[in-house]
Amino acid sequence: MAESDPHVAAILESYFTLSGSMEHINSYHLPNRDEVGGILDHCRELIYPGYVNRTLIRATGTELQEHVREIVEVLRIKLRRQLYRGLHHKAQMERGTAELDCPSCAEKAEGIVEDFFGELVSIRAALADDVEAHYEGDPAATGPDEVIFCYPGLHAITVYRIAHSLHLLGARLIPRMMSSLAHEMVGIDIHPGASIGASFLIDHGTGVVIGETTVIGDRVRLYQGVTLGALSVKERTESGVKRHPTLEDDVVIYAGATILGGATIIGKGAVIGGNSWVTKSVAAGATFSSKPPAK
Repeated sequence: MAESDPHVAAILESYFTLSGSMEHINSYHLPNRDEVGGILDHCRELIYPGYVNRTLIRATGTELQEHVREIVEVLRIKLRRQLYRGLHHKAQMERGTAELDCPSCAEKAEGIVEDFFGELVSIRAALADDVEAHYEGDPAATGPDEVIFCYPGLHAITVYRIAHSLHLLGARLIPRMMSSLAHEMVGIDIHPGASIGASFLIDHGTGVVIGETTVIGDRVRLYQGVTLGALSVKERTESGVKRHPTLEDDVVIYAGATILGGATIIGKGAVIGGNSWVTKSVAAGATFSSKPPAK
């Protein structure tokens, strides 16, 4: 018999002695991050046909129809499974149990999937406006194709619009996993609970953070390093309490600006200068610039 490894023994012991919910052993299935990433790829395949898929698709005969039908069927199965696992986990955590099956979660997951497919065309329409906003708003862009292939802001917005739709339909964990995957890829963190209007542009984008209760109007432009956050992160607040700012239509926020607080409103057409620190509302049409507070 092989000699026992003390490091293995110590790790195993920690599984049963540390408090919290860091272990999920001998229980029901949890959502799978790789599968959620695959779901995003399938969604992007439907949203940007020909740009994401690696094979040539011809709109002749039934080829395109069969191609879309195949993706929809695969996506339906994968999304339903991951949504179920997310809903089931939340239900078990709330109940303090570890039941292997949950018919009500399965029914809810099925409903979310079908309602989500009903939203896909609207998501495509919104993203068409976002692509145009990036192309028109960045002189360096040579065309919409470059925006789709290369712009991290558009990738983050694409994932956000998918995740936001699922969030509104009642999913929670899977949309958060989607936003986390986008964050890992492009360095832009958009909570799926945020409300973002039409023709949204994130230029360059690295380090942008958009909090859960942020409200953003139409034709808003953000540059890299912008934070739309809460004034305090020390205490949890009740669900639904607005903690993050509101940006009205046509607002421009330059690089490195930090805007905090649920009562903070940036009025229509206002411009916030780079590296500004904003914790109070800014009037419509105004230009605001300030230095961050000294540490």
